[in-house]
Amino acid sequence: MFIDIHCHCHDDDIPGLCRNYDGPGTRYPTPEELINILDTAGIDMAVMLSSTSPAVRYCYVTPEEVLRTCRKYPKRLIPFCNLDPHFLHNSVKSDFIPMLQVYKDAGFKGIGEYMPNIAFDDPLNMNLFRQIAEVGFPLIFHIAPKIGDHYGCYDDIGLPRLEKVLKNCPNLVMLGHSQPFWAEISKDVTSENRYDYPKGKVIAGRVVELMRNYPNLHGDLSAGSGLNAISRDLEFGAKFLEEFQDRLYFGTDICELPGEYPQVEFFKKLKNEKIISTEIYEKITWKNAARLLELNIVPA
Repeated sequence: MFIDIHCHCHDDDIPGLCRNYDGPGTRYPTPEELINILDTAGIDMAVMLSSTSPAVRYCYVTPEEVLRTCRKYPKRLIPFCNLDPHFLHNSVKSDFIPMLQVYKDAGFKGIGEYMPNIAFDDPLNMNLFRQIAEVGFPLIFHIAPKIGDHYGCYDDIGLPRLEKVLKNCPNLVMLGHSQPFWAEISKDVTSENRYDYPKGKVIAGRVVELMRNYPNLHGDLSAGSGLNAISRDLEFGAKFLEEFQDRLYFGTDICELPGEYPQVEFFKKLKNEKIISTEIYEKITWKNAARLLELNIVPA
């Protein structure tokens, strides 16, 4: 069984509307196209993420749209809500609890993809993070290498701002995602390769250190960034999957057409070639997500 922790789609009524600044040809799949991609890949269920921050956007995917779509496919799609820390009063005193509780009561299972292009430890973020922790949502975040011309929360090399959040919000489960996050799996990360897909042997870096020190940091293995982090040095990758087997989640980051999503076959290979055990394989491919999102699932 596969539960995908990270997918996107958009019920687009405006032909040609792009998902971001890359221009035509990078649109989100429609819900029907997403279901077809999941069927083709052999993925049983998937988290549908929403997008509400304006940085590097041509369109939004609102929580309302996500909920409508997931209600159309209740056995396949799992709704995540989202909000921007500038919502309400654009204030570090904004009270998000009522909004967050409404989302939870409506059936949302988490927040993501969280990507306002401000510093990770900006007071606006910190105010919202504390309230997300209080309500009990897990959060999938995207890191940006700078402020401006990027989406995602800004952090420096070494992820000091993320560490500040982890330390100050110990009850907030945070799923790391994006190139600047996963490049930090190795100590040899540089300003030149942190927004790319570094190759070669891995020397345990800040992601490993932070996951060891902060049990509220989890790993979203989706996209080229997550796949590259595990596959670039398979010997290290297998040890990483074993060490953090209870806090890692299979994902694809289906987000555009056309697109290629090799993650299913990669994880099957890991199991079939006994690079990881069947127990670890099942935890990462579906059991961890089912537990985190409180899904009542009995696999066929």
